[in-house]
Amino acid sequence: MAKRAAQGAGTIRKKTVIRKGKEYIYWEARITTGRDPGTGKQVQRSFTGKTQKEVREKMQAAAVAVNTGSYVTPQKMTVGQWMDAWAAGYLGSAKPATVTIYKNNIKNHIKPALGAVGLSDLHPHMVQTFINGLELSPASVRLAYKVLHMALEKAVKLEYIPKNPAAGSELPKLEQKEIHPLDDQQVAELLNAAKGGDIEYLIIAALFTGCRLSELLGLTWEAVDFKQGTITINKQLARPEHRGATPFISPKNGKPRTISPATSVMATLKRQQRRQIEQQLKAGPLWDNLYRVVFSTEIGEPLDQWKAEKEFSAVLEAAGLTGIRFHDLRHSYAVNAIRAGDDIKTIQGNLGHASAAFTLDRYGHFTERMKQDSAARMEGFMKNVLNL
Repeated sequence: MAKRAAQGAGTIRKKTVIRKGKEYIYWEARITTGRDPGTGKQVQRSFTGKTQKEVREKMQAAAVAVNTGSYVTPQKMTVGQWMDAWAAGYLGSAKPATVTIYKNNIKNHIKPALGAVGLSDLHPHMVQTFINGLELSPASVRLAYKVLHMALEKAVKLEYIPKNPAAGSELPKLEQKEIHPLDDQQVAELLNAAKGGDIEYLIIAALFTGCRLSELLGLTWEAVDFKQGTITINKQLARPEHRGATPFISPKNGKPRTISPATSVMATLKRQQRRQIEQQLKAGPLWDNLYRVVFSTEIGEPLDQWKAEKEFSAVLEAAGLTGIRFHDLRHSYAVNAIRAGDDIKTIQGNLGHASAAFTLDRYGHFTERMKQDSAARMEGFMKNVLNL
């Protein structure tokens, strides 16, 4: 008696077909998705593609769905069923926080509006109606759309649907938040209030490197090269609820970067190193800096973001400053780098932006403002000094 193929099992074969006297080669995969309840016969689904890799990916995706119980025949699948299957099987490389955000969008926005619609019945005007009906900020609408578009794009790749019905949708205009960098007086007041405090060196590092708070809290001593005068940003500290085997996750855009800060910044990190040694001696057996983070608590543990922000608020209050976020220190670095004459490409690399175009879009108006200020100063000089 022939051995029955297990549910989720599949095979891949190389196929050849002759058309008009010409030989064509393609690959075919077959997977057992279950059994017909009436006849008991195996139910199989086949996939074809130009390469073995292509059909293997399609077959493996279906196998995951079968083995997790989320597989539904594509012709009968609803948008809600596919969104759940996509979230369960295709977000493995995403950061935990990102997965949570995507799943919340599926649960709270996409499924209530489109979940009951058949996947093959979803049309562009339905997607546009969904977008228009979201009573959210433009940024939140764009995020919900992004999640839907990504899931539908994967469905196209797997040949569940012929094309993406979310392609070409009209989205609300995204209003860019106004940037509020600190001026020179505010920087001086902030540094004076922070002097001698627990996060003095953290604030200095943020002001003069442009690193994100999570990146500085995830910085380890192995990433600091005092000899070369460089810092490598190759991870960030995750929030407690999103931590896995280690407390770190990859940088925001997934790419590490190495920056060469001012000499005074490296000197500040040297002082932080000495301070940490003093803390270790004081803590004794309670010291626990397993990951050798640069900015730690008094017993060496990673300094959580909420605690750093709380201490930053106390420093702001002591300085008499209001309406300033820790992230504004990053903006302050960018604007001061422009004032110092750094080119946009260099600033982009230091900030870890995906492209120089993004950096220019974010901070370009400061460049124009500085040109106008320079012209005004020159005009004043010509009139007051040269009497022109």
